[in-house]
Amino acid sequence: MNYLSKKIAFISEHASPLANLGGVDTGGQNVYVAQLAKFLAKDNYTIDIYTRWENPCLEQVVNWVPGVRVIHVKAGPIDLVPKEELLPHIAEFTENMIVFINQHKLDYQLIHANFFMSALVAAEIKKTLGIPFAVTFHALGCIRQLHQGSNDKFPPERLQIEKEVAKLADKVIAECPQDRDDLITYYQVPREKIVVIPCGFSEQEFYPIEKREAREILKLPHDEPILLQLGRMVPRKGVDNVIRALGCLKKKGRQVRLVIVGGESEHPDLKKCPEMARLQSIVRENNVLGSIHFAGRKGRDLLKYYYAAADLFITTPWYEPFGITPLEAMACGTPVIGTNVGGIKYSVIDGVTGALVTPNKPDELADKINELIFDKNKLKQLSENAIKRVNQYFTWASVAAKMGDLYQKIIDNAMENKLMKAG
Repeated sequence: MNYLSKKIAFISEHASPLANLGGVDTGGQNVYVAQLAKFLAKDNYTIDIYTRWENPCLEQVVNWVPGVRVIHVKAGPIDLVPKEELLPHIAEFTENMIVFINQHKLDYQLIHANFFMSALVAAEIKKTLGIPFAVTFHALGCIRQLHQGSNDKFPPERLQIEKEVAKLADKVIAECPQDRDDLITYYQVPREKIVVIPCGFSEQEFYPIEKREAREILKLPHDEPILLQLGRMVPRKGVDNVIRALGCLKKKGRQVRLVIVGGESEHPDLKKCPEMARLQSIVRENNVLGSIHFAGRKGRDLLKYYYAAADLFITTPWYEPFGITPLEAMACGTPVIGTNVGGIKYSVIDGVTGALVTPNKPDELADKINELIFDKNKLKQLSENAIKRVNQYFTWASVAAKMGDLYQKIIDNAMENKLMKAG
C-alpha cells in the first residue's frame, strides 16, 4: 500500500468533532473521533469524518484541520435529533454517503465506524463498495439495558443490529478489557476478532499546572479542599452520588467544595437541562447548597485549569465503556476517585493513581474522599503516579499508532482476500 495516501473514512453519525461538549449527546465519542483523527493525520493519514448534518449554519464539507475534513450527511431534518431517535434516518444517511463517495470518486482503504448505527452504515457500504470496516461501539446496548432498564429509550432492535454488524466487521475495537469481555459474553464475538485499544488524552491540551495558578484563573478559593465532577449531565454519570457524598461529609463536620462542569449551556439553565434541575433538588435535600458550584459547559481550552484546580477528580457512573475524563484529570496531576466499572477500573489503579469505589454508595465515596483529600502527602504521591501512568499508556499519539497498525492489518488482509478471489 502507498503510505503517502492512507485515506480513511470515519463514521460518527451522532457525535461530531465540531460539537460543543458536555450536553446530553456530546461527550467521550466526540473527543475520541476528533482526537484520533487529528493524531492519525499527523501520521500522514487523510481522514474524512462523516456525521449527520444537524446544524444549518455549517457547510456540507468543513476543512477542519490539516488532513481532516468533516462531511455533513443529510439524514432526516437538518436539526438536532436525540440519538435514540436516529435509527429511522440511517438508511438515508447510508444512501447519501454512498452518493457523496461516488460523486467525488473517493477511494477509501478502510472505514472506522463509531457506534452501532455508524456500523450499520459501514456494513452496507462494505456490501456495496467493498470497503472493509472496523467498529468501536463506545457503548453496548445490552450493558446499557442491564443498568437502565425501561429508561433506555433506544429501539429494541439495537441489540440485534449490534450482533449483526459485529459479525460483518473485519475487526471490533474494544476500549478496555471489560468491553472485550462483554462483547464475548453478550454478543458471542470471537476473541480473535477483538482488539483492545484504549482511549487517550492529548498532551498538548492536558498537562500539570500549579494549583494556585489554576484557581486564580478560575477565581476559586485557594484555601478550600475542592472536588471536581466534569462530564455529561445524564443520570447514569452518577453526579447525584457525589452530591449525596458531600451531604455525608457535612454531617461528619467536613467541609469541601464541589465544582460541577457540564450541561447544555455555558451558564447553568435548568430549563435546558432537566438533569441539572434534578441535581439541584438533591443539593437542597442534602443541605449542601453553599458547597456546590454548577459551572456550566466550558470550552476545552479551560478544562485543564478545572482539572488542575481540584484536589480530587470524582467520576462515579453506574457503568462506563471507557471514560476519557479520568485520563485528562490524571494528565493534569489530579488523582481520581472513580467507580470500579468498565474502563475506569482499567485506567485508574486503586491506591496508586487514585481510588475505586462501588457505584451508588455515597457513604463509601464520602469515606474515601475524607481519607484522601486532607492527606497532602498521599495526594502528592497519587498525583505523581497518575502523571506517569497516563503518559506511559494513554496518549493519543500511542493510541493512534496502535490504531494505524490495526488498520494496516485489515487493509492488507482485505487485499489478500481480493487477490485470492481474483486468482
